[in-house]
Amino acid sequence: MRLVFWAGFWAFLTDQASKYFVVHYLNLIEVGRMDVFPPFLRFAMAWNEGVNFGLFSNGSDAARWALIAIAVVIVGFVLFWVRRDPPGQIGLFAAGLLIGGAIGNVIDRLIYGAVADFLNMSCCGIQNPFAFNLADVWIFAGAIGLAFFGGSKKA
Repeated sequence: MRLVFWAGFWAFLTDQASKYFVVHYLNLIEVGRMDVFPPFLRFAMAWNEGVNFGLFSNGSDAARWALIAIAVVIVGFVLFWVRRDPPGQIGLFAAGLLIGGAIGNVIDRLIYGAVADFLNMSCCGIQNPFAFNLADVWIFAGAIGLAFFGGSKKA
């Protein structure tokens, strides 16, 4: 379980540090958009009140608290799962990534009322209108890792 803790800790820390850097230090709230490595990477400030791609974002306080509750339940379920049926090292690491990313987005909802998204990636002439953050990367990587390596070590 130490691996879950440390993976989650570093996922959470990198997410929150990156958000603090772009929101406050780079002042992306005021600037709005910044080319980092055009056309592939831009920082584009977006406040996501919903889930992925802004789904279920109606701006209500009830929806915000429901999404916080759902994230906390998911974190609790993943912790219960890996304690009850511990996966191998990769699965534990993946669980930590997912947990750290989920907690990072929960903290955003508590502090800002929405998730701070700022990474916008496009390629090959296709302009991506959506932004995401490191917590989203950690959640996605953790979910994929658990899908492939979350099974029982006994199998």
